[in-house]
Amino acid sequence: MIAAIKGKISRQNDLGLTLEANGLSYEILTPISVLQRVKESQDSDGNIRLITYHYYQMTPSSGVPVLVGFLNEVERDFFLEFIKVSGIGPRAAVKALNKAIGEIAQAIDRGDTKYLKTLPGIGEQKAKEIVAKLQGKMGKFTLMRDRVAVSGPSTVSRDIEEEALHILLQLQYKKSEAEEMIKKAFERSTKLATSEELLNEIYKQRKI
Repeated sequence: MIAAIKGKISRQNDLGLTLEANGLSYEILTPISVLQRVKESQDSDGNIRLITYHYYQMTPSSGVPVLVGFLNEVERDFFLEFIKVSGIGPRAAVKALNKAIGEIAQAIDRGDTKYLKTLPGIGEQKAKEIVAKLQGKMGKFTLMRDRVAVSGPSTVSRDIEEEALHILLQLQYKKSEAEEMIKKAFERSTKLATSEELLNEIYKQRKI
């Protein structure tokens, strides 16, 4: 299973890109919302690292390996949630995610089917199914910034804080800003038991 690839972009179009890595060329399906940000994510040597979802597209006679690329684990996690909706396969999901994932997640969270219908391939019924399946599960994704501490914490709470901090840093928040959001979340609610609950509490804070 291919979990990530680092290399140079040799070709790019509306469907994805080709990455050259260690003498091999990998064709990678990539949502437009991700493609728009790949160049700014290249390192000083022109390399880019993509987190990938690797699956097999089955035909009557064989299975064709397919890679879908993302800039971080949180984007891939959203994709994995999105394809849990009945009737939305990986290729349909890649096509649909043509807007900022954080923006899409917020629309799902508020049950905005009108917005979801603007995504390619998503009609009225599918938009309702997306909301029914995913609403209430979008906490950490709504915090994404993709453009197109409590006194005396227990070991458990420290682990939760560290995991939430790691996710917020991936979402391009500054460390000091993320730590302040985590601190305020615990001040508002002392019964947060998981990083998901913590991130949902942070999202609630930012909506106020």
